[in-house]
Amino acid sequence: MKLSVLGCGRWGTFLASYHSAKNEVLLWGRPGSRAMAQLMAERKNAYLTLPQALILEEDLEKALSFAQVIIISISAQQLRNLAKQLSEFDLSGKTFILCMKGIEVETGKRLTQVFREEVDQPVGVAVWVGPGHVQDFSAGIPNCMVVDSDDPAVTDYIVENLSSDLIRLYKGRDLIGTEVGAAAKNVIGIAAGMLDGAGCSSLKGALMARGAREVARLIRAMGGNELSAYGLCHLGDYEATLFSQHSHNRHFGESFVKGEPFDQLAEGASTVKALVRLGKEYNVDLPISTMVYQILYEGKNPKDALPTLFARTVKGEFDY
Repeated sequence: MKLSVLGCGRWGTFLASYHSAKNEVLLWGRPGSRAMAQLMAERKNAYLTLPQALILEEDLEKALSFAQVIIISISAQQLRNLAKQLSEFDLSGKTFILCMKGIEVETGKRLTQVFREEVDQPVGVAVWVGPGHVQDFSAGIPNCMVVDSDDPAVTDYIVENLSSDLIRLYKGRDLIGTEVGAAAKNVIGIAAGMLDGAGCSSLKGALMARGAREVARLIRAMGGNELSAYGLCHLGDYEATLFSQHSHNRHFGESFVKGEPFDQLAEGASTVKALVRLGKEYNVDLPISTMVYQILYEGKNPKDALPTLFARTVKGEFDY
């Protein structure tokens, strides 16, 4: 199989490097980007050294023409801009895999919706999400992830051709739930980091349980299967986000509470805006997401707010 990977951040670079062992793979990065400049000059980044077989390319047209299966791994909020660029080329028959987690802030739309709005061509579109960090995969530690699409045949094709002993892929059958659950996981990750920063780490068990419940309610209201919140896309990804030292979102939340600088991408900081918007649109109570939003954007004191997060009106655990 030939693969093109668009995006040379840590996840895109790892996927390109890993799959080049058995496939012909091209890795594309934006011309002039710092990450791509380092890869072109040194053929390595902070996480891995690139295999010689991996092709590096800054020309988008060449990257698109190289393969029929194209993985996109960039910041979720930049997807629309890239998709507009892609729409200028003939993409008919290609399959695009979105290896990212997020919801567009300006519209509240899922990433597959954003992509299809801009790329009005007969292409396959899937998402690839779930637990796992580059640092762990690079060390040979396996994990499970999920692929989902609005076309089950696309899901089947990706899982059957790209699953491995290191990254075992499962077939998702609920695109709404898979996308929303994966995006919301990063917000719960920020909340976990905030609890760490405030000295309330023992509350992370409650956070896991209640976070999954509020995300399940939102998925259900949006027309998805609420059980997806308890699968690999969301609850299954909690260990890699709520507890891992590698998680940018958890680290961001902790740094925010401690007043320390943090200069890495934390998708949940944008996604929480979209979740609050969706909660209002679908009339779903999202207490954890709302509190994260209030702390990040409305100046609420986290050390006062976080310990009271679960001090709510007494009711049944699974009441809606």
